[in-house]
Amino acid sequence: MVETGDNNILIDTSMDMRQQFLSYRFSRIDAVLYTHAHADHIFGMDELRRFNIIQNEIIPVYASGQTMEYLKRTFYYAFTENELRPGIPNIRGNIIDGPFQIGSSEIIPIPLNHGDERIYGFRIGAFAYCTDVNSIPEESYPLLKGLKVLVLTALRERKHPKHFSLNEAITEAKKINAEMTYFNHVSHILDHDTHNSYLDETMELAYDGLTVSI
Repeated sequence: MVETGDNNILIDTSMDMRQQFLSYRFSRIDAVLYTHAHADHIFGMDELRRFNIIQNEIIPVYASGQTMEYLKRTFYYAFTENELRPGIPNIRGNIIDGPFQIGSSEIIPIPLNHGDERIYGFRIGAFAYCTDVNSIPEESYPLLKGLKVLVLTALRERKHPKHFSLNEAITEAKKINAEMTYFNHVSHILDHDTHNSYLDETMELAYDGLTVSI
């Protein structure tokens, strides 16, 4: 969740979204950004319905054309334009075709490679979120300059065809050179304390409930 001051912007609706929101409370969701349409990133969408009720409004979601197509196929019942319908999530789809605004914040989509798939990371101010990535296109590096905080995938020690390994993520973090990098999408194979001890002071394994102020 990215709190910008005038909006709460959620990135992806993970499968454990209900449990996460019971543990870490937010009063509203103003928009959802989707990185891609794999199950672990979209299958919490039904939990948006509670926020529709609380807010009495349709929630806009933003995704690439391909991701939006998959969302509409899986959650065909959730898309609406004009009226709130009870008992289901109510969302309005917006296709990303370049930078866009949510309230006072500019959202910059960052093309990333997830195996043979092209997905999006997102930059909001001096913060960037790049999950499920195993290589970064050259044209995306300029979009990652001058970051205070970077969130980047580090799945495990061994190489993976769709995600950075820890060593690959460390190499990328040094190249991007954010003031602080948090590694996410971490598997159970990495031990939090042990592997954190390998990292320098500008890097850390992320964890549920982590809060960062910029």
